[in-house]
Amino acid sequence: MNKERKDVVVCGGFDDIRSSDIRFLHKASNFGLLNVLLWNDELIKSKTGNNPRFPQNERLYFLQAVRYVHKVFIIKSLDEIFSLIKYLNSCIWIVQQQEDNPAIRTFCKTAKIEYLILEKTGLKDFPDLGLMKSDNPSRKKVLVTGCFDWFHSGHVRFFEEVSQLGNLYVVVGNDANVKALKGSGHPMFSQDERRYMTESIRYVTQALISTGQGWLDAEPELKMLKPEFYAVNEDGDGPEKRNYCQQNGIKYVVLKRLPKEGLPIRQSTIMRGF
Repeated sequence: MNKERKDVVVCGGFDDIRSSDIRFLHKASNFGLLNVLLWNDELIKSKTGNNPRFPQNERLYFLQAVRYVHKVFIIKSLDEIFSLIKYLNSCIWIVQQQEDNPAIRTFCKTAKIEYLILEKTGLKDFPDLGLMKSDNPSRKKVLVTGCFDWFHSGHVRFFEEVSQLGNLYVVVGNDANVKALKGSGHPMFSQDERRYMTESIRYVTQALISTGQGWLDAEPELKMLKPEFYAVNEDGDGPEKRNYCQQNGIKYVVLKRLPKEGLPIRQSTIMRGF
């Protein structure tokens, strides 16, 4: 156990993780090693009356891929939460403003655990993280592009696979170009928000916003980064990308769209409904 940094605890179902959840985890991690106490499916159902939209294994996989998270523990009951926290190091329990709970306040006071509330208004900014310190200059560069509008476990799996080729650079489509290619209503989330979501995944070395147009809107970024690989999944394959790579000596890699073993297939178009 790390004796220099405190253990930070956050707790919840984290069902259908959005940017505000990631921002909360990011800010909570600034106070120490972030431990997520994740409700299992039965606990979510007992508290909400409904089954979770995303099963426990999928929620676990997503959270473990978030770069701000130290560990994730599956929690079956509220009593289990209180028992676990007693064994953590100089613990801080952090909650979002809307989740402030008198019972948790009382427990923390009795157990001499620091209790901290993060205001909801402080979770709406999406900072550019820049180049990750984990970047290994001896590894080759691999670049991927996309809209990444409704971020899900399929994206996480794609990043995980592609990062095995080298340092992963993700170029997120700019708002104007996404709208021009996909039509009205796209994108659902701003380019800064989409960049922040992708860059918060630990497999990503850096995320950028494209500055070009058309199906090869990342051409300026390709010229700047000079990657050895350009990777796409099957539905992202296109002649513009293939031709560019052939003309510029970049290895073009097409991956099958397969979920992590045991997880369902996810597609943004289905999840957002259009």
